[in-house]
Amino acid sequence: MPDIRYIKENSNLVKENLKKRFQENKIPLIDKVITGDTEWRKLKGELDQLRHERNSLSDSINKAKKQKNEHLARSLIEKAKDLPGKIIQTEEKTKAHETEIREILNQIPNMLHKSVPIGKDESQNKPRKKHGTPKKFNFKIKNHVELIEQLGIADFDSSARTSGKGFYYLQGKLAILNQALMRFAVDYMLKKKYTLVETPLMLRKKVVDGVVSFEDFQDMIYKIDGEDLYLIGTAEHSLIGKYINQVIPEEKLPIKLVAVSSCFRKEIGSHGINEKGLWRTHQFNKVEQIVICKPKESYKYFDELLKNSIDIYKKLNIPIRELEFCSGDIGDLKAKQIDIETFRPTTNHYEEVGSCSNLTDAQSKLLNLKSVNKKGERFFPHTLNNTALATSRAMVAILENYQLKDGSIKVPTVLQKYTSFKKIEKEK
Repeated sequence: MPDIRYIKENSNLVKENLKKRFQENKIPLIDKVITGDTEWRKLKGELDQLRHERNSLSDSINKAKKQKNEHLARSLIEKAKDLPGKIIQTEEKTKAHETEIREILNQIPNMLHKSVPIGKDESQNKPRKKHGTPKKFNFKIKNHVELIEQLGIADFDSSARTSGKGFYYLQGKLAILNQALMRFAVDYMLKKKYTLVETPLMLRKKVVDGVVSFEDFQDMIYKIDGEDLYLIGTAEHSLIGKYINQVIPEEKLPIKLVAVSSCFRKEIGSHGINEKGLWRTHQFNKVEQIVICKPKESYKYFDELLKNSIDIYKKLNIPIRELEFCSGDIGDLKAKQIDIETFRPTTNHYEEVGSCSNLTDAQSKLLNLKSVNKKGERFFPHTLNNTALATSRAMVAILENYQLKDGSIKVPTVLQKYTSFKKIEKEK
């Protein structure tokens, strides 16, 4: 989020950014926060003066008492008696202004990168480059649920009874394929010099508030009743949250991490859990990549993170497309976002399997994450994230794109060393 200094120096740019995001209703907040900051500075000056006066009178009272000048001491005490009340009152006003300013700043979205296309909603997102060619089938194809149930490699009915819609039991070769996908993606990221981290699966609200817009995400994440804990919706949150209130020496940047974890999402809202299968679920496994870097290197690593995901799907030989988000569809914390979509022959559409996002310094400011250079100067590093691979959707893409006429599934060549089998077919 833009800080108050940036807003005061670039108020017109911030207002223009709100117009690009189609959030004109927030434009009055800019003048309001600038006025609030001016009033806060005035109160802060008054508070500093009152504290100085209190300290000065305290010293004078002690001096008068040492000199046994009781008349002067009583006079100074009388003069000072109203100061504590004035200080408390001014402190309360100052804190109230601080809270109001912070709440307003949290409503102002990150500055968009100049390359982001202008558009009002998801219908105006821009398809970019395609990689790979969709396969042409000479037989009637089946969707992944039909394939799974005919092969007996997952159980959606039992999971509905034990847990409800949006869960699944993987079994046999599909469970092995799931593990193979995670191992393959992790091995790829390790070769790219990312450090593997196993993260907590629950986070405190102050961390969640620092990594995501809680208002936008609250319909997605699960709260643990009676505790200040939330199940993670993605390992990105715990990877970035790891550095809350930390100061990272500049020479240790960039930090490049990869995590494999279970993720949990309510999926309340426009999508919901309306169909059986693996595409949209409450629980899934994901390999996530993040980078914390110097601001000037931000978009170099954005390109690197995006390329990592593209290469993973290329190696799986699954057709994909890049989709660039327009200004009206990007989340408030993000400056730029490009999704990776796989082609599903059963729907004849490209559908999202991962998101590459640059949040510039927005998360760092919310988490109080700073870096310091050799001169002792502090700055907010940039944070970026991207899904390397979400196994449930990758399995859907494999099942539907690699299906054979007899209903069996060919295993992508790069995964065969992890599975020890080349084909998934019905067990005899």
